[in-house]
Amino acid sequence: MKNLLQTLLLPLMFLATSASALPIVSLSAAGQTTTSVADAITIDFNSGCGYASCSGDFALVNGSQSGLYAQPFGVDSQYLSVPNPSATDLSAVFSLGTAANYFGLFWGSIDSYNFISFYLDNALVASYSGSAIVGQFADGNQLSYASNRYINFDFGGDSFNSVKLTSNGYAFESDNHAFRKLTTVTEPATAALLLLGLVGLALARRQVKTISIK
Repeated sequence: MKNLLQTLLLPLMFLATSASALPIVSLSAAGQTTTSVADAITIDFNSGCGYASCSGDFALVNGSQSGLYAQPFGVDSQYLSVPNPSATDLSAVFSLGTAANYFGLFWGSIDSYNFISFYLDNALVASYSGSAIVGQFADGNQLSYASNRYINFDFGGDSFNSVKLTSNGYAFESDNHAFRKLTTVTEPATAALLLLGLVGLALARRQVKTISIK
């Protein structure tokens, strides 16, 4: 029985370890400015912030202002800039009001000093700099799709409920944020625990019956 339980526990340990894997990060095709995820909710900032709550140093702006913010290449409407034009080295936090497992945004003139972080109830889930996303193309180029791209973060079975944008300079420009609500599904580790419990119960009942017959 001990060997059987060990055999059952090994895949469970693997599932528990893999349950907190980092999201899959991908770039949409050059020129794509909105998400292609059909069931995602998009926030375009044309009628305000759009999130459940928005806090910190940010501004909703149009066009470009030298030294402060630049219109993302391919976007011609209001967009989000972090920080606001009167502050530097600051962040803004955007709460979704729900748990989600996908996030996307059109990231304009990506810089190495731009950072995006994901949180679940104030606990950090994942964080990336601009250079971690596009490498050497995180050079702030305002007129190239190499540094103006739609970025997708797929968390799979994991989730987050707020996003933090930080810039150590001017600025972190973005538009068309999108997220997908996390549907209620049975987590792999939970399912494995349930299966293990049922197997253990069956083995225990079998052992009791064996003892009774003896």
